[in-house]
Amino acid sequence: MKGANTISDNLRLTGVGKRFDEFEAVRDISFTVSPGSITALVGPAGAGKSTVLRMVAGLIKPSEGTITVNVPTGTGVRTGTGGARVAAGADADNRSGVDLRPGVDVRPGAGVPQATGPRVIGSLLRERGLHPARTARDHLWALAPAAGVGRRRVDEVLAIVGLSVAADTPIARLLPSQQVRLAIGAALLADPPLLVFDDPFIELPPEERGWLHALLRDHTARGGSVLIGSASLAAVVSVADQLIVLSEGAIVWQGTPTRLRRGHPDRLVIAAQPSIGLATALAARGFTDAVMRPDGRLAVAEADEATVRSVANAAGVRIGSIVADPIHPDRVLASLSKPRRSATIAPSQPAYAPAMTQGMSR
Repeated sequence: MKGANTISDNLRLTGVGKRFDEFEAVRDISFTVSPGSITALVGPAGAGKSTVLRMVAGLIKPSEGTITVNVPTGTGVRTGTGGARVAAGADADNRSGVDLRPGVDVRPGAGVPQATGPRVIGSLLRERGLHPARTARDHLWALAPAAGVGRRRVDEVLAIVGLSVAADTPIARLLPSQQVRLAIGAALLADPPLLVFDDPFIELPPEERGWLHALLRDHTARGGSVLIGSASLAAVVSVADQLIVLSEGAIVWQGTPTRLRRGHPDRLVIAAQPSIGLATALAARGFTDAVMRPDGRLAVAEADEATVRSVANAAGVRIGSIVADPIHPDRVLASLSKPRRSATIAPSQPAYAPAMTQGMSR
C-alpha cells in the first residue's frame, strides 16, 4: 500500500447482524473506517468482536446488513493472482488474510466475495495458521506466490516485524510474541490498504505494544486503514482514532479517545480544609465536576495542581495534599460494557490481563 486513498471510507458496515442457529452473536452493527485511520473494536470476551472481524475478512457471511470494502485500484497495492482465498491460499487452516474485490458488498447469503483485483485486506485472526516445522522465512515464502510477491518482499517483511535474525528458526521454537509478529508479517505480505487484526496484544508483552502501535501508525501515514479488535481498552486507546465498544453483540459506545476521556476524566484527590470551601471556589472558576469522597477528600476533574493551589490560596483554603488519581482505561471499559440483557453467552475468548497504565493517554 504505497499511495494514499482519495475516498471517504475504506470500509462501511450498515446494519450488520449475525446469528448462529438460535444465538444472536451481533446485531445492528454500523460504522465506517476511513483511510489513514485506526478503528478499535473493544469489549469483553463474548462481546462479538471476533464475529465482526471475521465477517469483514470475508470468512463468514452476515445474516443481515451489508459490509462494503471500498478501496480504489491504482494505489500501489500489490496484485495477487485472483480468486477467493484465505491467507494467500496457503494451509487450509490459515486465516491470516483474505482477498476481496475493491468496492465489493458482502450481503446476507452472498458467501465469501470473489477476488478479481488487488488484495485489499490483510488480516490477523485467532487462527494463526503457523506450521511448527516450518521456519519463519519458509512460512512467508509459502504465502508469497499467491500474494504476488517475491523473495525481496519476504525479506523486507521479516525486517519490518523484527524477525530477520530469527528468520531460519523453526516456528515451534519461536516465542509466542515472535509467532504473533510472524502472523502479522503474513498479513503485510501483499502490502494491503486495509488491515484487520483480532487482538494481537494477547501474546505480545506490554513492552512490545509500542512496536505494534508504530507499525500501525506507519501504515495509516501511507494512507492505509486499520480495524483492530481488543479485549483491553488500555492496549489501544493511545493509538486508535475511533473507539467502538461492543457488549453482548451490540455497539454501546462509539467515539474518539478524546470524547471518552472527557466523559471519564482523570481526577486530583485533594485533602483541603475546608473541602466545601474549595469545592465552592473551584465551581466559581468553572470546575464543577467535583466529588466528595467518604474520607472527606475532594476528587476534582479537569483542574491541574497549579490551578487548584491558586484557587485555594485565593479562597483562604488550606491544602493538605494533592494526589493524582488516573482512571485506568479498562475500568472505563468495564463500566461501558456492563451486561444489559439475559441471553445465551457466546463462547469466551482467551483471557487477557492488560498491563496497568497511567490513565487514558492521547
